[in-house]
Amino acid sequence: MRRAGEGGRDLSGPASDAAAAAAVGDAANAADGLPLPRRVWAVVTLALGITLAVLDSSIANVALPTIAGGLGVSAAQSVWIVNAYQLTVAACLLPLALLGEIVGFRRVYLAGLALFVVGALACALSPSLPWLVAARVLLGLGGAGIMSVSTSLVSLTYPRAMLGRAVGINAMIVAGGTALGPGIAGAVLSVADWPWLFAIYLPIGLVALAVGRRALPGSPRASHRFDLGAALLNAATLCLFIVAIDGAGRGADAWVVGAELGLALLLGALLVRRELRSPHPLLPVDLLRIPAFGLSIAGSACAFAAHTMAYIALPFLFQGVMGKSPGEIGLLMTPWAAVIMLVAPLAGRLSDRHPAAVLGGLGMALLAAGLASLALLPAQAQAADIVWRMTLCGIGFGLFQTPNNRTMIASAPLRRRGGASGMQATARVCGQVLGAALTALVFHLLAARGALAALWLAAAFALLAGGASLLRLGRREAGVQ
Repeated sequence: MRRAGEGGRDLSGPASDAAAAAAVGDAANAADGLPLPRRVWAVVTLALGITLAVLDSSIANVALPTIAGGLGVSAAQSVWIVNAYQLTVAACLLPLALLGEIVGFRRVYLAGLALFVVGALACALSPSLPWLVAARVLLGLGGAGIMSVSTSLVSLTYPRAMLGRAVGINAMIVAGGTALGPGIAGAVLSVADWPWLFAIYLPIGLVALAVGRRALPGSPRASHRFDLGAALLNAATLCLFIVAIDGAGRGADAWVVGAELGLALLLGALLVRRELRSPHPLLPVDLLRIPAFGLSIAGSACAFAAHTMAYIALPFLFQGVMGKSPGEIGLLMTPWAAVIMLVAPLAGRLSDRHPAAVLGGLGMALLAAGLASLALLPAQAQAADIVWRMTLCGIGFGLFQTPNNRTMIASAPLRRRGGASGMQATARVCGQVLGAALTALVFHLLAARGALAALWLAAAFALLAGGASLLRLGRREAGVQ
């Protein structure tokens, strides 16, 4: 049997010319992108994997009441169907990104796809809540494998001169999955039981695996070992942080939340202390010292917190204040994600020629303006008044996301692309969790006025993200500007 190493060297006997061409010189090709048509097939694989990870989040949230009813469990118990996936992803992103640097990004990505397929099958066959939660953990491990190294693989698939365009396509896929998820969930549940929501992942994952084995680029492999102690500290810190802020949003006892946050901070401090002494840190403290990278991470977390707050608050505003029907709410929410799909690739092209700091700052200013204008709408607002404001929000978020992601990747040395990719995904997840918890807390404290207050808070977070972006002006971004 013949096997191609991550560095592109043949490790055993003869094979077909096509396989040899795909393997020989893999690392050299990956240094400035893959040749056509292999690049196209690599992009297909990456798009399918990212779509799976994004679809799962939106589909599971929409289908949660149906799944709870099918399993005969309470709404409170069913939350663990979402939490199990979310906590697993958050805990595993950075460890799997580091593992990608050691064994190769391609191997981690393909292993993540395989675990996702197995996890999806286990979810579809789960007879009870405990089985489904366990299957969601496996699915989360697969999703973390996909997300932790996908951006690194994107950067190795395209030439450096096209990096902004590549990241823009990636953002378009994410937005498309977000927009399509609720519709897919509704369509499936209208004709089939909830297990089919997970069964539809199987053919997509299998196709991505088959194509990815031959198309994905190799990467240089680091010689250092995997730091299990740091991985455990990272997992404990992030899980405690997420549980604490989720509890705060749900009105848990203050002393419990405080104890969880205090322990998370203690473990986080131990992790940072450990990583500062490590020549190959799992938590990329070396990258966070790069101003352009650190500010991009901070901006990303704030931007996704704002995005999540708005996405949770707006349906309550539309239904509770404006009296819109569920069908109308779905249509009114669509322009935001749809516009991101259009703007993200354009923003990627712009970021190849213009400063990402300016594009990101402008994007977050537009998002803040759109959110504020939505909060100021009268109760009798017409659909057209809502749509152009949602469109403005989508333009702003799309204009920020792609240039910001490009800066994160381009600011990191090639050997640390794994850490950069993992940190990018971690910032997104932490921002989403923080946004959801803050929105729940605002609703808990302000009741009927919670939706409007959450929109104003989201606008404030958008301005923070814009400020972080503008602070990058004049900062060196390796090979970017």
